[in-house]
Parts: sequence; C-alpha cells; structure tokens
Amino acid sequence: MTERVVVTGIGTVTPLGRDTERSWAGVLEGRNGIGPIRRFDPTGFPVRFAAEAPVAGDGPALKAELVRLALDEALAQSKLDGAYDPARLGTCLGSEACRPPWTWLWREDPPSEAEILALAPDAPTRQVEARTGARGPRSTVSTACTSSSQAIGEAMLRIRRGEVDAMVCGGVDALSDPLMVVGFAKLGALSTRNDAPEFASRPFDVHRDGFVLGEGAGFLVLERESTAARRGAEVLAVAEGWGCSCNAWRITDSPPDGRGAADAMAMALSDARLVPADIGYVNAHGTSTQQNDASESTAIRRVLGGVPVSSTKGMMGHLVAACGAVEAILCVLALRDGVMPGSRNLDDPDPACDVNIVRVATRVSLKHALTNAFGFGGSNGTLVFGRA
Repeated sequence: MTERVVVTGIGTVTPLGRDTERSWAGVLEGRNGIGPIRRFDPTGFPVRFAAEAPVAGDGPALKAELVRLALDEALAQSKLDGAYDPARLGTCLGSEACRPPWTWLWREDPPSEAEILALAPDAPTRQVEARTGARGPRSTVSTACTSSSQAIGEAMLRIRRGEVDAMVCGGVDALSDPLMVVGFAKLGALSTRNDAPEFASRPFDVHRDGFVLGEGAGFLVLERESTAARRGAEVLAVAEGWGCSCNAWRITDSPPDGRGAADAMAMALSDARLVPADIGYVNAHGTSTQQNDASESTAIRRVLGGVPVSSTKGMMGHLVAACGAVEAILCVLALRDGVMPGSRNLDDPDPACDVNIVRVATRVSLKHALTNAFGFGGSNGTLVFGRA
C-alpha cells in the first residue's frame, strides 16, 4: 500500500492577515478583506477596489515578501530546517509571471538581469530553494486559478512515488496592479461595485456580478508519514486525494453541466479511496461569477449530493494562483479545529446554485474535507484532506 502523505507545516498571507492564525480568525469571524485599491491611483479605472494583502511593495518585491512570510511560517511550524537531506527535499509552486512595476516606464536605466528574472513565473520557486537549500525535483505550475492546487497535487504524487521524502508546495499571486485590473475588467469577470466593495464578492448569491482580485500566498510542507514520525513532526492533516481534469470548453467559463469539475472531484475521491458520504465539508472555488458558481454547484450536487459547502472568497477575494493553496490550508484548519467556515455576503441564494451552503462558521466533527480550484482556460483541480 502506498505510504500516506501528511501535512506538517502551513503558512499563509491573505487580505485578512499576515499569518495563518490571523487569517483563520478573520475567516471564522466573516471579516471583510476587500477595499479601495491602495497600490496605485485607480481614478478613472472601471474597477477601483481589490483584496490587498497587508504587505508593502509592488511587482516582484511584493511577491517576494508574500513568499517570505508564508514560507517562513510553514517551515517554522514543520521544523523542517536541517531535518532533511537536501537531495530528498523538492519544491513545487503555483505562480504566474509577475508584471513589471509601472514605475519602470519612467526609468532611464534599463532593468538589471536580476530584475528581469524576478518577473519569471519560477522566481518564487528559486526563492524557496535559496531559503531551504532544496536540491530535489523542482517545478512551477502556471494554470491560472488552479496553479497552487495542482502544485500540491504534484507534490503529493512525487512523495508517493518515492522520489522525495518531503516537498515544499503552494503558491503566490498579487494582482492589484493596473494591467490586471483593466484586463480582467475588459473580460467582464470583475465585480464593479465601486460604491460598496465590502459587498462585491458574493459567491452563490443571485446578485453576484463578478470576482474581486486579491493578493496572497499559501505554503504547505508535505512529508512521507514514516519520515515525519521518525523526526517527531506534528501532523496537521493527511493529504489524501488529488484529481485534475480539463473542460476544453471556454476560456473564461465552466460548462453548465459542470462536467470537468465533476470529473476532478470524482478522481480525488477515488484517489483518496473514499465515497461521497465520507466528505464532511467542501471549500468551493465559488468565485462570485454567474456562470462558474452555477456550474460548480451542479458538479457538487452530482458528485457529493447535499454536503455542506462554503466559499471563503466573499471575505478575501480571489487569490488566483494562490487560491488553491490558501483554501487547502483552510481545509486543514477546518479539520484541526472542527469548524466549517461560512460564506460572506450570501443574502439571496441563487436557485441555480442549489447546494447546502454554510452561511456562518459552524462547529462540526469533520473527518474529511474537499477543496476545489477551477481556472480560466479550463483547468480543474480538487484536493481531499483527512483529519490527523
């Protein structure tokens, strides 16, 4: 039997806090992390609000600081430093290419080689390697909103195959910049509630009008169960299942029948050797867009029936390449504390999203939790975690 993969460290930075426990407290309180854009002057922009992380900087400097904070927290909790042969430690992160700071347009001197390399999608992966000394397999996943979910899934597979004993995985993104705001607004994907940004992200609500761009990072340390036990590491959860599929339908929308999402969830259940009734909670992708919330709801009903569901994007917006990792960590915390997060701004549930939605944080005994991440371009990823 394949050896189990366990979670021994987690670290996050979100619009709700600079570390995991502050972010988690904000989620359980249903706090709002969305407000007017501060990173640049959005006057005249069609959308003038975002879910910005409480971290200074812009461009590559901002992403590097998000990585540093989340990575240091995950490593400190896992006590991984110095505990592994660097050749048996791998890295897999979800990340998109970084946009150059707009101040570069007015620079007289050309950017340096280091500044150019900091824009590459794999810059965060290099940062992790420099911090940990990892010499095992290294990869960067860039599949839009599924990036960090897929990175965790790939890390699980490497450990199961015996290629490594441990993996540092997760993702980072920061989209509160002029190009991303204009680009996603032109696609019609963003909420335009400039007069009330705190109510803009409203997954599964009939009045939802688009998602909110966010910033953040989430990192997990995954290990073989035997090696974690040998060094006395605390196990936070078990990484049980991974499923991945592609819609091949539209760039921005999921199909109405939810087929790709349903495939990913069914694969994750099979991989975890579980049946639908085993899942006690689903952290949905739930972006607050009309088509995709309805499509995901259809898929959840088809595969999991009336399982309790919530989307935490109503509080922290859409962290895109980082959302899969951050929401996976929320599932780990839900299992640890026996509580399901609620869904902010759900005032009038959409009949097209006929799922068992958790409105406020609710105490419950959980054994298994599932989280979805579905990306522009048609990629789908589902992770299943079990209680330690």
